[in-house]
Amino acid sequence: MSIISRAGRYGGTYAHKDIAFEFAMWISAEFKIYIVKEFQRLKAKEQELVGWSAKRELAKINYRIHTDAIQQKLIPDAVTRAQMNMIYASEADVLNVALFGMTHQQWQAANPSLKGNQRDYATINQLICISNMENINAVMIHDGVPQSQRLKKLNEIAIQQMRILSEVEGRKYLK
Repeated sequence: MSIISRAGRYGGTYAHKDIAFEFAMWISAEFKIYIVKEFQRLKAKEQELVGWSAKRELAKINYRIHTDAIQQKLIPDAVTRAQMNMIYASEADVLNVALFGMTHQQWQAANPSLKGNQRDYATINQLICISNMENINAVMIHDGVPQSQRLKKLNEIAIQQMRILSEVEGRKYLK
């Protein structure tokens, strides 16, 4: 359908965008240009929001695998909730230090005006890398590799992956 009319509180007349643009032209050429530019601005804003959502979902891909490994292998049966949270935070910081070069607390101190954490401000390549590292760290946790050795290996992996991903980005395969 090209035009839809609805009565009631949230009613109105809705037209396909092409019909709306032509109606705007009927009013005036300047008005049509204004409408087209505004439509383009709104579509660009929508794409930004979709990109942010996709980035956050990407960051969550291997999170469950990682936290399950921590729960199964690193958290003793008799610990308090606070102690358990410290173990999870410590393991998150292993990934943060390996990729970003700082813990969450250090990042917060360096960025007091920003809300959230490093991952909220990460590039798509950083999120791909951290997602990969969550999976690798989970495997190393299951294998009983000590945290200091995992950190060193994860940092090497982060450097290698970021180099490769930045080369790929330069070839316009990723945005």
